[in-house]
Amino acid sequence: MSLLSVDAAFALLMEGAAAIEGTESLALHDAHGRILAADLVALRTQPAFAASAMDGYALRAADADATLVPLSVIGESAAGRAFNGSLGPGEAVRIFTGAPVPAGADAILIQENADRLSPDKVLPLEPAVTGRHIRKAGADFSAGDVLLEGSTRLTAGAVALAASGGYPRVTVRRRPRVAILATGDELVLPGESVGPSQIVASNSYGVTAMVAATGAEALDYGIAHDDAEEIGGFLDRARAENVDIFVTIGGASVGDHDLVGQVFASRGVALDFWKVAMRPGKPLMAGRFGPMRLVGLPGNPASSMVAATLFLKPLVAALAGFPRIPIYRDAVLGADMPENDLRADFIRARLGHSHAVTPIVTPFGRQDSSLLSIYAHADVLLLREPFAPAAKAGDPCRYIVLD
Repeated sequence: MSLLSVDAAFALLMEGAAAIEGTESLALHDAHGRILAADLVALRTQPAFAASAMDGYALRAADADATLVPLSVIGESAAGRAFNGSLGPGEAVRIFTGAPVPAGADAILIQENADRLSPDKVLPLEPAVTGRHIRKAGADFSAGDVLLEGSTRLTAGAVALAASGGYPRVTVRRRPRVAILATGDELVLPGESVGPSQIVASNSYGVTAMVAATGAEALDYGIAHDDAEEIGGFLDRARAENVDIFVTIGGASVGDHDLVGQVFASRGVALDFWKVAMRPGKPLMAGRFGPMRLVGLPGNPASSMVAATLFLKPLVAALAGFPRIPIYRDAVLGADMPENDLRADFIRARLGHSHAVTPIVTPFGRQDSSLLSIYAHADVLLLREPFAPAAKAGDPCRYIVLD
């Protein structure tokens, strides 16, 4: 299978990628970050009554016309404890922020503009204006209004709005189920004894974190040895467990011990591509096994994380129901760059700012695909297109944010 460009491989990966079917009902406390399955319609009106926006006195504006005539204070209205009567000419009700405005009142005189002469007398010191400092019933929303449209991601503000609209629970889209399997005889789990020919498995932890943050249910399948039957068993398990995306890490190249491609072929997996013209991350594969998507990530740490950022993360987002957004942003180079070869380079870099509006992207000096420390300290991936000519500091460039 020939080497594909990044754009061509991405187009093949994302073909037909849409929000998966299925919904679930969640308590509002558990719904942050999820995607609404349908429009959320207000069950109540907010505020349900005309309410005071300030501490002061509810009165008739005509009675506070700067004639320095005291008014009779006939009661008090506080949040949760409304004044149940009605005021008439020459009367006022002490009122606090959020409290219902009593019948007969059409204005709020703030307490700084009033002189409390006695427990039952108040003197307006400034004119009152009809409607001022009164929040009308339904000023925020009314029962039947669409509070949030379907496909909305529930941010903290959206969760608060749903609660205000009367919802203790909401119906959200089912999260994609993503199984992540690290492969390799050399791998051991963090905390385990590391032999002389072994390394600690780290990629699966980063990929799992990325998948979960993108809106999926991440299933850690652990580590598989370099054994075709064992890897195939995990593939069969993923299919039996209705996994939406099966992700392997390592074993995606063409060496004697790189078995993932062989296992996929033996199971009849239809590969969309294998090997992409990118650096790092060239030995990347993707395919389909019935309704299940498969993504084979390279084993080198930076290669694995870069490939997951460019391919796996957008695929998860699409299946979760997030809208597609451009991932590239504009900046200027913070250092000179040599000309590039036939592969797109995704260079680990730092994002900085000067007094200018355009951000500055400065690459790290070391870019080896085995260096996880460089990746972990990078803010962005600087894109160098295939066959890009040499560039100078200050020249325009594009980058992808790492988060």
